[in-house]
Amino acid sequence: MFFKIFIFLLFFIQSSYAHELRPAIANLNIYEEDNITNATLSIRLNLEAIIAEVDINHSNTKESKQSDKYESLRNMSAVELLEKFNSKIKNLQNKIYLISTNSNYNLVLLNIDIPGVGNTNVARDTIVDFDIQNIKDEDLKFFWDKNLGSIILRVNSPNNEDLYSKLIATGKKSDWFNPKNKKEVDFFENIRSYTHLGFKHIIPKGLDHILFVLALFLLTPKIKPLLLQVSIFTLAHTITLFLGVLNLIKIPSVIVEPIIALSICFIAIENLFTENIKKTRPYIIFIFGLLHGLGFAGILNEIGISDGLFISSLISFNVGVELGQISVIFLSYVFIALLFQKRLWYRNKVTRPLSLIIASIGLYWFIQRLFF
Repeated sequence: MFFKIFIFLLFFIQSSYAHELRPAIANLNIYEEDNITNATLSIRLNLEAIIAEVDINHSNTKESKQSDKYESLRNMSAVELLEKFNSKIKNLQNKIYLISTNSNYNLVLLNIDIPGVGNTNVARDTIVDFDIQNIKDEDLKFFWDKNLGSIILRVNSPNNEDLYSKLIATGKKSDWFNPKNKKEVDFFENIRSYTHLGFKHIIPKGLDHILFVLALFLLTPKIKPLLLQVSIFTLAHTITLFLGVLNLIKIPSVIVEPIIALSICFIAIENLFTENIKKTRPYIIFIFGLLHGLGFAGILNEIGISDGLFISSLISFNVGVELGQISVIFLSYVFIALLFQKRLWYRNKVTRPLSLIIASIGLYWFIQRLFF
């Protein structure tokens, strides 16, 4: 039994080295010069993943067959990586499209800004800048090669007004938008998009949040105490999600992320030494829930929200997160509680071993995020 736990632990520790494949972010900044409309396109992307040809269907780089190649690229200096890019990727601008019904605008590569190696446990963001000249007053559509993954497009007016924002899924195209007029986003499509986004940041991408909810479940899978714990957690992270996105609370991710890992470890360790919910546990869950909410806010701030549908987007994202958490609880109930809860050995062979695994992963993540 303990050998199996050890192997399971090693598997998760190995996977924690993976870099999540997040969408690239493209800012199309419109400007006017001598009464001619032009634009700069600045794209923040994971250049190593593109060069290594990591399959965009994976949720993180470790799942890919190209993970070793990716890790090698991640350890290269900025100069070495640029040389690799120039030899591997020919004419990146030809894989990015800004079109109208009559034109296909040319993109001119201006600059590639690659940071130094830094912390290799964190994905490196490269900024690629393009220039686009003589844009006509006509509706436009943006997309890029399907092998480059998903991308978030933000169109900004000369006055820095948000004209259009869209999360463009892999292989899809943006809606038609105008470089001079603000585009109203469809209300129901926006709800669907942000609900799906919130769900994905629990399943499959939110392993740390999954383990926290699973640790809550393991102490007692009975409905009433479980509902109490999850409700407190939900209330707490909803508060800080809203406050964080509204920029009323700002705590750097270098502080938030290690404490989130520590919260996982703490709850799991508590499972090892008690069979019942202590009076202090709801308060502890609430405090840790506040920190998890800041983690969600960081994700949402990075993606961005359309000004016109700010509240509905925020609520939809939170609903998606809740649906993800409910799914974790449901799957845990089906595959753990229904099968083993009534067994005399349930606590010794299920609750304690799984809690030990979760605590070990949480502790590892805490050390990794704090010191590396």
